[in-house]
This record gives sequence, structure tokens and C-alpha cells, in this order.
Amino acid sequence: MIAVIIPAHNEADLAGACVASVLAAANCPELHGEQVMVVVVADRCTDSTVEVVEALGAIALVVNARNVGIARAAGASKALSQGARWLAFTDADTMVGPDWLAAQLRQQSDAVCGTVAVDDWGDYGDAMRIHYARTYNDRDGHRHIHGANLGVCAKAYRRAGGFPPLRTSEDVALVDALIAIGANVAWSAAPRVVTSARRNFRAPDGFGATLLRVDTQAALASRPAAC
Repeated sequence: MIAVIIPAHNEADLAGACVASVLAAANCPELHGEQVMVVVVADRCTDSTVEVVEALGAIALVVNARNVGIARAAGASKALSQGARWLAFTDADTMVGPDWLAAQLRQQSDAVCGTVAVDDWGDYGDAMRIHYARTYNDRDGHRHIHGANLGVCAKAYRRAGGFPPLRTSEDVALVDALIAIGANVAWSAAPRVVTSARRNFRAPDGFGATLLRVDTQAALASRPAAC
């Protein structure tokens, strides 16, 4: 069995589309009908996230940590207890490609770090879109780590100790631990996801925070020098 774990904090507006894209990826012919469990970890949600994802057939696992590392670890623990052999992770503001899971497994690695694309730069505009296209390495061999596009086999995940209870950079910590135990990590652009560039991001130092920091630095650099 394959499991997909999606942490969510008040994501009723976006989680439905995310889960729907995962369910489509679960039906990819390359998976040959293998069961796919979808676990949405509703972390201190006060909106209708749980109802939205359960209506689509996902498992809603409720936690009260407000900590993405704890949320991802809880989802992984649930999946492992049900016999999952492969754990795939994405985020509730992300939509995965139709062969996302198959593309991860195709790498034949202990873990797969994928890239992310953005299809709506409305919160930032053309300047950020152009900067991202120019500077982001969306090719095989990249060294990006995104919780929105990450996969790991159950055995390697256990050996690495799983996600640490970090509010941010939990994905980086897990990959560092995987590398430390000698796991084979594929840095692949084949598993495709599209994520949001929203300014009201959830992780305090994640992808959204990085975009905001870059945008702020660019704005400061463009100001006229003081006399």
C-alpha cells in the first residue's frame, strides 16, 4: 500500500482540490491498482477542513499541535500502522500531477525530493515570476527540499527516525537524516506538483516565507539610494 500524507491547518478552501488531485494520481495505470491511502492531518483546524476531505474519501486525522513536523509524523505513523510501504507527502495548498506517485516510485530510490511549480503569481506579479523562472532549478539533480513534493520508503523513513517535531524545516531535517544513514535520495524533477504563492502561508519558514523574503529584498534593492 502507498500512503499520501497532507498536513492542513484551516485549509477548507484548498484541501478539496489537493485531495482530488491525489486521488487522480492514485488511479494512474502505472500503479497497477495498488491501494493508496490518503491521510489529511487536520492540525488545530477551526474551519471545515475535516468535513471537506472526508467527503472526498480521505482519512482525516485530527491533531492539536500547530506544528507541521508533528502533523507529518502523525500521518506517517497512521499510514505505517496500516502497512504502507511508501509514504508520499504534499501540502494542502498544492495539486499533484496525474502520475505524481508513479513518478516517485519510478526513481527506484529510498527517497525522492521533487520540485515545485507555481501557476498563479497573483500575490506577487510578473517580477517574481520572472525571477523564479530564472533562478529556480527545476531539473533533475536539483537540491531543493519541499514538503509539498517528497516521498520515502517506509523502511528508510523508520531508519532515519521520521519527522522531528519542528514547526518549520522538518522536511530538510528528515532528508538530512536520510542522507546520514546512507539512504539513496533521488533529486528528481519528474514528480510534478503545482503549489500556491500565497502570502498568508502556514509554515513560518517554508516556501511561502522564502518567496516573501525574496520579494522584500528585491523591493528594498530597487529603492532609490538616500542622498
